Amino acid sequence: MNKILLIIQREYLTRVRKKTFIIGTVLFPLLYLGLIFGTGYIAEKNQPDLHIGLIDYSGLFTQERINKVNLGDSLNKINLISTDIEQFKLHYAENGFNGYLEIPATIDWKGKLDSFNMNSNKTYGIGAKVPIENKLNRIWTDIKNDSLGIDDAKKEILSSQINLKILNVNNQSANAGIATVIGYVCGFLMYFILLLYGSQVMMGVTEEKTSRIAEVVVSSVKPFQLMLGKIIGIAMVALTQFMLWIAFIFIVYNVGKNTGHAGGNMTAMVGQIQSVFTSVNVPLVLGTFIFYLLGGFFFYSSLYAAIGSAINEDMREAQSLSFPITMLVIFSIALMTPAISNPGSPLAVWASIVPFSSPIVMMARIPFGVPTTVPWWQLGLSMALLIAGFICTTWFAAKIYKTGILMYGKKPSWKEMIKWAFRK
Repeated sequence: MNKILLIIQREYLTRVRKKTFIIGTVLFPLLYLGLIFGTGYIAEKNQPDLHIGLIDYSGLFTQERINKVNLGDSLNKINLISTDIEQFKLHYAENGFNGYLEIPATIDWKGKLDSFNMNSNKTYGIGAKVPIENKLNRIWTDIKNDSLGIDDAKKEILSSQINLKILNVNNQSANAGIATVIGYVCGFLMYFILLLYGSQVMMGVTEEKTSRIAEVVVSSVKPFQLMLGKIIGIAMVALTQFMLWIAFIFIVYNVGKNTGHAGGNMTAMVGQIQSVFTSVNVPLVLGTFIFYLLGGFFFYSSLYAAIGSAINEDMREAQSLSFPITMLVIFSIALMTPAISNPGSPLAVWASIVPFSSPIVMMARIPFGVPTTVPWWQLGLSMALLIAGFICTTWFAAKIYKTGILMYGKKPSWKEMIKWAFRK
């Protein structure tokens, strides 16, 4: 036992003292937020700002109606062209327009404004035409309402909608939007941690084997003790990093809460965090995340360790041998999306119980509520099977590790590695 503790201590301290650990701990939350919000911002900024001329032969469209939808929008504008129409068609680009639309004279307010073409010297994507379509549809709705004699008060009545709030059996409101966001964050965070630290286990084992350090170490400790100590040590590194991220969130929350009056952005951020705390059972989510993080890590990292012990100096072997394990993690992410869309479906239930996918899929379901969406028996069965799963994979990997860590010069296959596992 003391030998395992020494290996754990060595693996843990050598990694947390590295600059890469400190930089990764600080940068990962920023990069993750940048990935979520930055892609949307970049996509929005890259949308073209269209200035469209509207040539109306029907007499239904007026500049007053158009100005209502143009109000406050400097990005996409529509202007009615009523004079020098032919000259405008020839020189619209020179006058700062991206194109023009023609409303035929045969259209009347009782009919359907079917599809018609926008004339332009460029081809624009779907994202560029949506704002223009929305504005035209709003104008067309106003034309019909005015033609039917519907005043502003009646428009207000017609535009009112039902705001449906789903209540669970305990009469507590469940915020599906927040649960969905937390489900995706937990799932993808689990995905990144399993792949990142699982590959670290594999590479660490490979480096020790190729540098012949493993030969010296296994002369004083058993191969199983070496593998177990390495896995637990790296798991503690992953857990430390995760806890630092959680501490970072609480610090941001408390600082923003105390200084929220100083800035609107900080106040808005604190308000969003508060809505998470009130809508989701945070202690349960954090507790189960730590359990599934460790359980999933032990499940996959033992397999990565077995692969690392079988690899020689050719890193192409690592890619080919680890591909089936990596595909299991990717397949779990593929199952996460339908599980979040319908967390009570049979697919979501079974995917959250099977050990290879439960760390990701169950963490995507738990924010929707326990025991309302995820009954206690499903959570308990999932945890029990995950424990049984990583015990089996650890035993399986230890048998491979025992043979592979001291074997050199031969490129093994999965078939041969399985034979090592069942060798007495």
